Amino acid sequence: MKILVLNCGSSSIKYQLYDMTNNTVKAAGLVDKIGLKGASLINKREDYDKVKLVGEIIDHQIGIEYILGVITSQEHGCIKSINEINAVGHRVVHGAEKFKSSVFIDDEVIKQMEDCVELAPLHNPANLKGIYAMKQLLPNVPQVGVFDTAFHQTMPAHSYIYALPYSLYKKYGVRRYGFHGASHRYVSKRACEILGVDYNTQKIITCHLGNGASIAAIDCGKSVDTSMGLTPVEGLMMGTRVGDVDAGALTFIMNKEEIGYNQLNTLVNKHSGILGVSGVSSDMREVEEAAKNGNERAKLSIEMYSYRVKKYIGSYAAILGGVNIIIFTGGIGENADKIRENSINNLNFMGIELDEQLNNGARGEEKIISKTTSKTKIMIVPTNEELVIAQDTLQIVNNIN
Repeated sequence: MKILVLNCGSSSIKYQLYDMTNNTVKAAGLVDKIGLKGASLINKREDYDKVKLVGEIIDHQIGIEYILGVITSQEHGCIKSINEINAVGHRVVHGAEKFKSSVFIDDEVIKQMEDCVELAPLHNPANLKGIYAMKQLLPNVPQVGVFDTAFHQTMPAHSYIYALPYSLYKKYGVRRYGFHGASHRYVSKRACEILGVDYNTQKIITCHLGNGASIAAIDCGKSVDTSMGLTPVEGLMMGTRVGDVDAGALTFIMNKEEIGYNQLNTLVNKHSGILGVSGVSSDMREVEEAAKNGNERAKLSIEMYSYRVKKYIGSYAAILGGVNIIIFTGGIGENADKIRENSINNLNFMGIELDEQLNNGARGEEKIISKTTSKTKIMIVPTNEELVIAQDTLQIVNNIN
């Protein structure tokens, strides 16, 4: 079975075409700057053939037409016809409490997804555009939605309820949902496969550290807490998102700066985090380079970033009653050895011991980086959210046939 995986953003589409007979990626690529000047598609085939196409891509449907065109083209394609695509799997950011697992997409599911838009106005509309487009372009091909929030639906109420009037939860669904669910699920299971241990017996802390970042506490295969909340703004300091902040500070800023909701939303989502503190960039690589050159604000932002990761690791170890495995993943988690080191440093009293030699220089590889004497295994596990989406799609489509 061949499955097309789509991750639609507001002006982009990431995609991979999987052959599920051997879990191989036949082609992968990115449609970028949809609706903007300089729109393009970059496609990479499994044999390393690469092509960049530039054109007028005014909406997501045309972007997907480009994708279907290139993967079936004689020169750069990997399949002969779109009829070889057996199913489409979509990343959907917010499923609220409506979706506790991945689902087959029909008209009723689409209606329920539309009801979730107000909880993720920056993400869900784009996800839906991909679904609408595939209904038009491949109307007979089954579609599956895989939700970032679904993995965290096992959290207990004392973890996800905010200390706000309970009526706000009942009326509007104001609660912690959590995100990066496919990533947390994949790396936690993969780590147990590498170690040869039973996933359903382990206490695991997964650190997905990238431009967006979150940490999850996983107890015997179930998420029991996670750092992101109602939206992806809460939790860790991120590339441009503020993370945990006193709500009173926000109302204070609104009053002093005389700004409204939209400006505040932009402030906490686009101008805060690593970018806001460092004044350099939201890219950790550029900030690290600036810190090496003596930029004090860049140094401060890196210290803050690691400090907050460590705080969550400590608190989640307490919640779990100990931790068997700590996992680093995401662009920063997989590649920034100093961030990993600073996030684990001085946790020896908890039996968490990093092997600095194994950690130093480790980038983008599955690797155990703890000392042999460490009670807790510390690991790097590159994430693969697209494979999770493809596998869930395969399972659901097989069950309906």
